[in-house]
Amino acid sequence: MNPTRLILDVDTGIDDALAILYALKAPNVVIEGITTIFGNVDVEQATENTLRLLSLAQPGYEIPVAVGAGTALAKKTAGYATGVHGENGIGGVELASSNQQPVQETAAEFIVRIAKENPGEIVLVTLAHLTNLSQALELEPNLKNLLKKVVVMGGTVFRPGNKTPVAEANIWGDPEAADHVFTSGLPLTMVGLDVTQKTVITREHLNLLQRQGREENREIIAFMEESLSHYFKFYQEVNYFIESAPLHDPLALMVALQPDLVTTRQMKVRVECKGEHTAGMVVADLRPQPKVGEFIEVAVEVDTERAVGVFLSAFI
Repeated sequence: MNPTRLILDVDTGIDDALAILYALKAPNVVIEGITTIFGNVDVEQATENTLRLLSLAQPGYEIPVAVGAGTALAKKTAGYATGVHGENGIGGVELASSNQQPVQETAAEFIVRIAKENPGEIVLVTLAHLTNLSQALELEPNLKNLLKKVVVMGGTVFRPGNKTPVAEANIWGDPEAADHVFTSGLPLTMVGLDVTQKTVITREHLNLLQRQGREENREIIAFMEESLSHYFKFYQEVNYFIESAPLHDPLALMVALQPDLVTTRQMKVRVECKGEHTAGMVVADLRPQPKVGEFIEVAVEVDTERAVGVFLSAFI
C-alpha cells in the first residue's frame, strides 16, 4: 500500500504540534513539506516551533519547511492566540533549537510546485488560516485538479464559534481567504468544531502514554504532557473542560488519513467577511434546494472513542 503523501499548513501552537507529531509517528505517511503561517503566533515563531519539533521527533528524512503569510489578505491582524497557546505558542515549553533552515520558496510557491510535480498524489492538511492556500490558488488556478484532497481544520456549522459566537478562529482570522478556498472547487473536507470539540484528550490519556509509550517517544510524550498542561488550564477557564482539551488539529490530520473517523455531509457554503457580529462565520445553505455557495464536505459526526485511540496508538 502506497503511503499517504502530506503537506501540512500550520501556525504551530499546541494542537498543531500534536498533529505534526502524530503525522511523524503514524504508519504509512510521508510528509512532503510543512508550510507555516501567522495565527496562534506570528509566522516567524510558528516556523521556529515547527523546526524545533522536527528536531525533537527525528523523522529520519528531511522535511522542508516553507514560510508563508504573516498577515491576512484584507483583514488587519488582531494579535495572536498567546492566551490559548502561551507566549511561544507551545505552552511555554523550551525545545532545543534546530540546525535546519526554511527553504527559500514561499509557502504558496511550495504548495504549487509540489502539487505540479506530483499531480493527484498530495493531500494538503490546513490547520490554520487559509491565507497560504488562497495565495497558492492565485498562483495556480488549476490547483483543484492537482491536489488529491484538502482537509481543513476550521469552521463550525451547528455549534458555537470559539472566536466569536458564530466564528471559529482559523476562519475568522482571514475570512476572505477562507471564502476563496471554499468556493474554489478544491476537493475539500471541512473538519470543524462540530466534531473537534467532541474529540478530547485527557490527563488519563497522558498517564497512559507515560506508562505504555514506546521508549523512542519518551521525549515527545514529555513535551505533550508539559504543553498540554497549559492547554488544559485554558480550556478549564473557558469551556469548563477539566484536565482535558479538544484535539482540533490532530483530528483533521487523522481524517486526512482515515476519512471514516467522521461522517460528512455535502453542503453549499460561503464565509461571511463583513458582518459586525458574523465575520468569519461559515454560512451553510441548508435549504432543500441550496443556492448560495459551493459544495464541500463538512464533517458532522465523529467516532470519538476510536479517534482518540488512533491518536494515542501512534505513540504506544
